Amino acid sequence: MRFTLYTLVDITETNARRGDDPQQARQQQNYLTVMQTIGLRVNPTYVKSPEMLNGSPKQYGLGESYKNKHNIWKYTFDVDYEGALTVETLVNDFDLIPIISGLHESAKFNNNVFLSKNPTDCNIVFELNDK
Repeated sequence: MRFTLYTLVDITETNARRGDDPQQARQQQNYLTVMQTIGLRVNPTYVKSPEMLNGSPKQYGLGESYKNKHNIWKYTFDVDYEGALTVETLVNDFDLIPIISGLHESAKFNNNVFLSKNPTDCNIVFELNDK
């Protein structure tokens, strides 16, 4: 099963560590937070690094409070077992998970957390690409 997530949070995979460039280390930490949160239920299969897009958040189903065009990260991953993960479980698992902001995001967040349940301020959404 293949899933795609879209987020306004900078989840660039840099492979940086503490002691490397601080901004790249924080981007990597957000990416690892995504991987670890998914990994609570399944071992995701890596498809490719997150890519940054620029577009209207509404077009991707993100929060109504984000107007105009913004940087949006798209990340696609696979899971091996059908039914092991659903969009609903991802929404529940990601809501209120802490993030690091102030990186390459163009959107401003009231709180430094993933918001997946709040239709106004939702900064991460998920879709199932195949069944």
